[in-house]
Amino acid sequence: MALGKKLILFDGVCNLCNNFVQFVIKKDAEDIFRFASLQSETGKRLIAERGIDTNTIDSVVLIEPGVAYYIKSDAALQVGKHLKGYRTISKVLNLIPNGLRNIVYDFVAKNRYRWYGKKDQCMIPTPELKSKFLE
Repeated sequence: MALGKKLILFDGVCNLCNNFVQFVIKKDAEDIFRFASLQSETGKRLIAERGIDTNTIDSVVLIEPGVAYYIKSDAALQVGKHLKGYRTISKVLNLIPNGLRNIVYDFVAKNRYRWYGKKDQCMIPTPELKSKFLE
């Protein structure tokens, strides 16, 4: 992985998660993020290395190599802190206690397939975006 990049692990078959990835790609003016699906070999290895239980965390994980990893609403807000136009809202939402934010996050995560649908396979990036994805 490129030095200094942050890695977003996402549910590759979830339409909501795929839309989130597309949104981040469009807003990532500083080219900070790289991506891998949770279902990929890279995603599975990174999750195992960090001891993350995929029975409870199965949507978005943000990894800052050598620094930390973030799950659930913390992951989403950490991503937002790096996106122009979303820094302030991320800071404001971060004032809400983590437990309260994660109640909402878990509710959406639990219902995401029903509300947004599911793909039969992980998304395949276009040739232009392929360099942003780890296999």
